[in-house]
Amino acid sequence: MSAKKSFLKLDWIVKIIILTLLTIALTSPIMIDKFNPLNRHGKDIVLAIDASGSMNSSGFDNELGDGKRLSRFEITKIIASDFILKRVSDNLGVVLYGDFAFIASPITYEKEIVNEMLGYLSQGMAGQNTAIGEAIAMSVRAFKYSIAKTKIVILLTDGEHNSGAISPKEATKLAKDANIKIYTIAMGNKGEADETLLQTIAQESGGTFFSATSAKELQSVYSAIDTLESSDIKSKEFLQKDFYYFVALLLACGFLLFLLFREVRR
Repeated sequence: MSAKKSFLKLDWIVKIIILTLLTIALTSPIMIDKFNPLNRHGKDIVLAIDASGSMNSSGFDNELGDGKRLSRFEITKIIASDFILKRVSDNLGVVLYGDFAFIASPITYEKEIVNEMLGYLSQGMAGQNTAIGEAIAMSVRAFKYSIAKTKIVILLTDGEHNSGAISPKEATKLAKDANIKIYTIAMGNKGEADETLLQTIAQESGGTFFSATSAKELQSVYSAIDTLESSDIKSKEFLQKDFYYFVALLLACGFLLFLLFREVRR
């Protein structure tokens, strides 16, 4: 075969490739990903964490295997962080309380953000006393925009209610009226926390009372709560479309430039 014929044959092959690529580009190939980020089988959960003065105490069996002498608050953060990251299908938020309560992280599906915010919290940020009523009331407020069927507050404390403008009884009624269950955890040695009050709060709201005298027991408590029945969280569906016509178009342009370059060289 002569050089001229080979030259012409290559031209025709390139032209056919260009035509094919342009045809593909005209069909506008796309990839559609139908996803629903919030229609997950889960619950809305608020962790109400005591950050009062007593939570700075290190008189709580660590048993986390790191050999460090940690405060109750630090141990709580470690275990709560693990709980947050394991709740794959749930939305979570955090309320911190002492003399008063505040929403440290609103309820969201973004676990990494909640976990990061938890890391910034420190004992004493909300004062040194224990306003359990304020903690419950603020947790109820955190559910303002929640559309989940199952709403849960996990309230942890190692002390007694001794601060705040709202009583635990009033706050528990607010939670009950909003169909919010409260799971209470008494942390520390028996008698340190007001177990009678915590049992009453849990019972009246439809939740459960737990107690933990060590880090391992606290981990077990969160594991027990982890088995709660799930419910659907509803939201809009989204279609994510990725267009790929430009890939074929760019390749066709590349081959066309190749032909033009050959034509100039002739």
